[in-house]
Amino acid sequence: MIPVFEPTIGEEEIAFVVDALRRGEISGNFGSYLERFESEFAAFCGCKHGIAVSSGTTALQLAVDAAGIGAGDEVLISASTNIATALAVVRNNAIPVPVDSESETWNLDLDLIESLITPRTKGIIPVHLFGHPVEMSRLMKIADRHNLVVIEDCAESHGATERGRITGSFGLMGCFSFYANKVITTGEGGMVVTSDDKVAARLRLLRNLGFSQPRFRHEIAGYNFRLTGFQAAMGLAQLHKIDRIIESKRRIAALYNERLKTVAGLRLPVELEWARNIYWMYGIVITPGFGIGRDALIARLSEAGIETRTFFCPMNQQPFLQRIAGFRSAPCPVADDLWQTGLYLPSGSNLSEADIDRICETIADISSHSPLGATQAS
Repeated sequence: MIPVFEPTIGEEEIAFVVDALRRGEISGNFGSYLERFESEFAAFCGCKHGIAVSSGTTALQLAVDAAGIGAGDEVLISASTNIATALAVVRNNAIPVPVDSESETWNLDLDLIESLITPRTKGIIPVHLFGHPVEMSRLMKIADRHNLVVIEDCAESHGATERGRITGSFGLMGCFSFYANKVITTGEGGMVVTSDDKVAARLRLLRNLGFSQPRFRHEIAGYNFRLTGFQAAMGLAQLHKIDRIIESKRRIAALYNERLKTVAGLRLPVELEWARNIYWMYGIVITPGFGIGRDALIARLSEAGIETRTFFCPMNQQPFLQRIAGFRSAPCPVADDLWQTGLYLPSGSNLSEADIDRICETIADISSHSPLGATQAS
């Protein structure tokens, strides 16, 4: 089976983790690796501060809390996203408001944002889906006009840029995931980056149980969302090779693009002229011209030993969100369609050209032997 993703782990990661263990850097309260990982990752993002946490989900939850968003507030979020984006809002007793996708990049549609803003709207969480950045310069102008805080969900966009500026550096905060399938990994883990000194201080306080002085007296209800020292050591080793990982992902996407461009019925991912897409995952959309539907294609690829994943179930369709008092679900037809027709192909940075050839040849063969494909070929 060609897996949909495999992390790239080498001797450098093993050496750094072993060194951290030998130094006793086990908890998330002390040690040089944690500080180095935070500062170097923040610098990579063009930000002053990095606050390492236990996951991308907790990064988002801390960010929403640190932004002062709470009970009854509304937060606009991308409709097509992992559930973690909505959970961060819900766990702070606020209400997520899905914004439909646009059909080209599959990111949230900036043309819809202002129509969804109400007096209760306090923030926006744009998701840079599958590695293509949202047009943040335009989004920030909208947010500034309406005095809304922006928290970027960068779980899938490490190193992606909009007009040369890296994702995570536009909003008040940027939140990254280091889960096993992300661009770089610590196994589990995440990071909030910011250039605001006061926000950074609050994030650090919230991350560590709200400890202040004197110790064991707590002014706020914090969390234990710390990242361990040996995870930070692994993250630092991964960060040192991030440029090579991104280059490999872009090479894989270019190979897919070349081999799939002539297959009828496929919509391939884009890279707009102002963007640098890092192709966290290589996603495609199946249209009627392909001859069979998305689910049938997934089944056929699985039979051929090729693992895939569907796109995300949109937030407007999530049952638990629909039960939240005050939840308002504007129509999201594009996100709904992506949920039914989108899938992503194996996208690990160590994927070989031979594997890509096999995947693309299998897809082309399935298409050519579908009833529609056979008709087109005759």
